[in-house]
Amino acid sequence: MCVNDLIVQGAEPLIFLDYFATGALEVETGAAIIRGIAEGCRSAGAALVGGETAEMPGLYRDGDYDLAGFAVGAVERGSELPRADLAAGDVLLGLASDGLHSNGFSLVRRIVEASGVGWSDPAPFAMDQTLAAALLKPTRLYVRPVLEAIRATGAIKGLAHITGGGLVENIPRMLPGHLAADVNLSAIPVPEVFPWLAAAGPVTEAEMIRTFNCGVGLVLAVDPAAAADVTSLLAARGETVVELGGVVQRSEAAISFRGRIELGA
Repeated sequence: MCVNDLIVQGAEPLIFLDYFATGALEVETGAAIIRGIAEGCRSAGAALVGGETAEMPGLYRDGDYDLAGFAVGAVERGSELPRADLAAGDVLLGLASDGLHSNGFSLVRRIVEASGVGWSDPAPFAMDQTLAAALLKPTRLYVRPVLEAIRATGAIKGLAHITGGGLVENIPRMLPGHLAADVNLSAIPVPEVFPWLAAAGPVTEAEMIRTFNCGVGLVLAVDPAAAADVTSLLAARGETVVELGGVVQRSEAAISFRGRIELGA
């Protein structure tokens, strides 16, 4: 479980364990991976307490490996999210993403193959990086600032981590059946990777928002009286915060969209 998935339940990440499997361990590769995991744990305030490294010759090709892991967190009883008082009129705030956030890569690989751009070529949307490096930009971890906002304001009623399924599937997960989300797509700050993917695919807007985060990595349902305070606190901690819309009474769909996401012509 990703640490971002723990905070949507109101939980603080405590520990992380990894699993690394390969045909023959390459020390430099293994060390680089563990350094990355350790940095992520430091960022989230979780302890890297151990893991498993497995060598399975004959099962993996040279240079191939599997990497997995899970986090364990804790939340005070009665403080779980989403809260029972989440209601129509609450404000939806979005926290900007850093890019793909490790989702949608089945589609990404097909787009890259069709585009003719090599993985080691300069990224068309970020010429100072290779395409591989730009697409594999690490997932932004929202743990520390969001936990601080939950505790300091008492105004955050629900959280949605925008992972697989994009905006369409993830925002409704924090809402009870009688509520829906009204989202203004025009408010989303779109990183340049997404217009490139949409054009190179080509991929329709509907498919983009169903597959990718498109620029919003976490959505908060917030008491409208405290939305400004939550925004100020998170902005002071380095987050880009936008008002995405609001929670409304549900009539049909669990989510509706206004405006257009900025994906270029």
